[in-house]
Amino acid sequence: MSELPTMSFSDLSLVANQQSSCGNTVGGACSGLSELTNQGILGFLGGFLDIVDVDMMRMPNEINKTQHHTTFYNSDSLIVRRGQEFQVKITFNRPYKPASDKFAVEFVIGSTPQYSKGTYIPVFPTQERQSSWAGRITNTSENTVTMGITPTPDCIVGKYYMYVAVVTPFGIRRTRKDDSRNLYILFNPWASADAVFLDDETERQECVMNEMGIIYHGAYDDIAERDWNYGQFNYGVLDACLYIMDKAAMPITNRGDPIKVTRKASAMLNSHDDEGVLVGNWTGDYTYGVAPTSWTGSTEILLSYATSKMPVCYAQCWVYAAVFNTFLRCLGIPSRVVTNYYSAHDNDGNLKTDIILHDNGRIDRNRTKDSIWNYHCWNECYMSRPDLPAGFGGWQVVDATPQETSDGMYRCGPASVQAIKHGQMCYFLTGVNSDVVFYSRSKEGTMEPVKVNQTHVGRMVLTKAPGDVTRRDITDQYKFPEGSKEERTVLEKAEEFGCQREKSNPPDADVDLVLPTLEVTVGNDFELSLEFINRSDQRRVVDIYISGSVVYYTGVTSTEFLESSVVPLCSPGVKEVVVVESKNYMKHLVEQANLNFIATGKVKETGQIVTAMKVVTLHNPKLSVELSGGARVSEEMMATVEFTNPFTFGLEGVYIRMEGPGLMMPKSKYYSLIPAGSTLTWTEYFSPLRAGSTRVMVTLDCPALRQVRGQASVTIQP
Repeated sequence: MSELPTMSFSDLSLVANQQSSCGNTVGGACSGLSELTNQGILGFLGGFLDIVDVDMMRMPNEINKTQHHTTFYNSDSLIVRRGQEFQVKITFNRPYKPASDKFAVEFVIGSTPQYSKGTYIPVFPTQERQSSWAGRITNTSENTVTMGITPTPDCIVGKYYMYVAVVTPFGIRRTRKDDSRNLYILFNPWASADAVFLDDETERQECVMNEMGIIYHGAYDDIAERDWNYGQFNYGVLDACLYIMDKAAMPITNRGDPIKVTRKASAMLNSHDDEGVLVGNWTGDYTYGVAPTSWTGSTEILLSYATSKMPVCYAQCWVYAAVFNTFLRCLGIPSRVVTNYYSAHDNDGNLKTDIILHDNGRIDRNRTKDSIWNYHCWNECYMSRPDLPAGFGGWQVVDATPQETSDGMYRCGPASVQAIKHGQMCYFLTGVNSDVVFYSRSKEGTMEPVKVNQTHVGRMVLTKAPGDVTRRDITDQYKFPEGSKEERTVLEKAEEFGCQREKSNPPDADVDLVLPTLEVTVGNDFELSLEFINRSDQRRVVDIYISGSVVYYTGVTSTEFLESSVVPLCSPGVKEVVVVESKNYMKHLVEQANLNFIATGKVKETGQIVTAMKVVTLHNPKLSVELSGGARVSEEMMATVEFTNPFTFGLEGVYIRMEGPGLMMPKSKYYSLIPAGSTLTWTEYFSPLRAGSTRVMVTLDCPALRQVRGQASVTIQP
């Protein structure tokens, strides 16, 4: 760091233009002397004021951390939030005399601190001399002065160094750099003047303070939950989050703007073009890293990245969203993870997902490029948007999963949820409110739209309910009710922003096909029932082709394991049953064990197209997790994990991971083989770090069986 500017107490405009240096210390203070800055100082009589000690009041139970909601951060440094007063105690060699003594507290951030750029801030104790940060003396006791300091609500967020400087007859004396006087300044959702102010204490507790996440996955009609430890208060996580901005070479002066911070971070969370935090992998081969389904929280990922300076392997959408959530909450930006069921990934930049059919009604997989993810996770963060029209502040979408580039980089957002709902953000609107259009391709290559499904995409948008372990449906924040006048108006509005949509409206077939909702345990045979509903008063024959595929949650097919044709004579309520045997799908399963069934066909009498789609998420066996012990802070407890292999084959290369907010840092154990029918037991001892309700989260993962999870809740007493 360059030398600090010397303070001129008579003329603040000179503050950034003079230099001083530090030499030997006396009583813990710097004894290096600058040139005299004010002739009036030469007349100073008596013993000059000198610095004996500086108390940052940084302990968890002291006033600063309790008032700034930073008690949970596992750090020895002072951590405060901008736009709110904090206090430091300065002990001098004698009582402070306001009329004649002159001192200031200096804060610097970055490698070249400058007053004009807000990276060098002197704070004065008297009303007569104030800088951008307010200063005042709140208490005086003998030789000790308590000074209140209020950073501006838009100041730079990050790690500052603090110095105390006094004017003596011989020049300026400044404390030497000392890590105990470092402090971190965060965004402040409790301060009304901060851009991230969120005027709802329940939401603040959830979206800033809560470490225990629930991330939704599965299918919209078979919702599953994934526990996640955000760990934003764990030791080293705050420094890791600041390192992400350093790694991105983000200008220090931009780090007080939540719009710029979230946009930069959305690029840095993925490694596609900037050596960011996480390497995406949807191949199913995780030989050189950790399977995305194996992670239990963000701490291990962030600490690994900050230590190794290399991207961490591997991630999929919920891992990107979860680690991004940790980054945002750690820095004080209210955030939450959101799951959109049946999320369209449109390769054409239009408001429709195109599915191409052969002229016999079967899907042409070679020409169908758009995909519909079973679900997709992204983040919402809360902030004002002075750069957008009025009304577009509040919740903003940011997405770190590398799908499309923006300004040449893989990043997305922040995009106003209100703007999405009202059709002014085409990219996100496509994901939650596009139409699924089926085209029939003739042998000559011409394509004709034969069916439009306006309700399949964006079936449901969920996030965790604040202060509870239940889910909250926020679909109505992204789109108007399906089929409503407002919804169609929004889609028309989106066309003004370059989005294209299908204008034709082919008539619906008078035969409906319904596939049932099923709950199936992995390894079981089951029956798939196709129900045909004839809404006409005439006889109907439908030539139906049924395809069953093992798919990734992104909708991409891994292996087709079922092909079947039926030609039912449709009378009201007729059903056809297709038996699905586990021996046909088990050997092809990929992580998250999704089976996708698509039935397509033609009504012989009318030529109308009949389609139905259903994702069946196979349910995995569970882990048993039990906690025992006194359930008190610092008293030893025991976590016991038990799992029985229910299959007729052994499970090889098994990793188990365990962690718990306020209980233990991430732990893992490796088993080379769990034989068929055998049971493993893993016991881990730990001592709770703090009181409150929390839980232990455990995952079991291996190539043959992904995403086995378990958890146990506990309330720790003081």
